[in-house]
Amino acid sequence: MENKGEYFAEASEPQTIQDYNALLDSPIRGPTLSTSTSSFEALDPHDPNLSKLATKMFRKTEDYISNELNAPLEDYKLLEEMNKATVAKYSDMQQIAENLSVSTNELSIKFQQLVPLMKQIDEISDTVDKLEAAAYKLDAYSIALENRVKSVLQRRVTMN
Repeated sequence: MENKGEYFAEASEPQTIQDYNALLDSPIRGPTLSTSTSSFEALDPHDPNLSKLATKMFRKTEDYISNELNAPLEDYKLLEEMNKATVAKYSDMQQIAENLSVSTNELSIKFQQLVPLMKQIDEISDTVDKLEAAAYKLDAYSIALENRVKSVLQRRVTMN
């Protein structure tokens, strides 16, 4: 393996930054896309316990990220269900309001039909009141007349 510092110092060979970047180069395989400073290589022998722990960590990270991404999705599903329930409730309320409107219109029409009959009832009531007053006057007159007849009859009896 060459010393990269010396390699860059040589002026005879033109080099670009992409050819040798100490931060991006793997010590065994050369240039990589990773910025990790770890010496771990996928095909190199390594500690199986470390592999199990790394796998476990990645699974838990996956679960965590999945749950973090699914939480807003669940919130939106709940919101959608709430919106559907609200739409159903408002639909029911609209139907009730329409039924009330129809019933109110029917009652208004029936009331308008009853207005002439109520006027007739009022006229009949006034006539009954007048008849009752006339009956009281007639009763008073008949009592007065009866008293006169009795008085005339008593005078005749006393005169005879």
